[in-house]
Amino acid sequence: MRSSKSRSRNKSNRNRSVGNVVNRVFDSSGPEGKVRGTPQQIIDKYNQLARDAQLSGDRVAAENFQQHAEHYLRLLSVAQKEQDARREEQERQNRERQAERDRERAKRQEREANGGDLVEETPAPDETVMETSGEGDSGLVETPESAPEKPKRQRKPRSPKQETATEGSADSDTDAGSQEAAE
Repeated sequence: MRSSKSRSRNKSNRNRSVGNVVNRVFDSSGPEGKVRGTPQQIIDKYNQLARDAQLSGDRVAAENFQQHAEHYLRLLSVAQKEQDARREEQERQNRERQAERDRERAKRQEREANGGDLVEETPAPDETVMETSGEGDSGLVETPESAPEKPKRQRKPRSPKQETATEGSADSDTDAGSQEAAE
């Protein structure tokens, strides 16, 4: 069994975010029983009950119904203000994103208008550029793109091994034949 202290502590620690109050269905326990509906429906119902009570001459009941309607009116107005603030924030973010896309598109079109040439951008003032005089090691790694092109070496076409073997034996035969002819 739970103690009442822990229950009351839990109630006070509950997150009281408004959330989606505009479309949420509430059960209101008013003086004339339960009224169920969205805040706007409950406000309309309590205003109607207040008019009926006023027409019947019951000023106390009319005031009571108006107070109940005012409570839900406040809930609704807070929720709508939060929704409006959220919507404005989203619109602001969307405008910023659209402006960024427009800037990127303008840069891309400028590059295309320049014939697709690479446009060298000047470094921003906060970027540091290290100048070297060509002496010593700059600490940079040489990549194949940055290395100077070496002239390609011309290779002699290789002859297949069979031709070299037959040529060698033919040469030795002709050498032997020329030696015999010389004798």
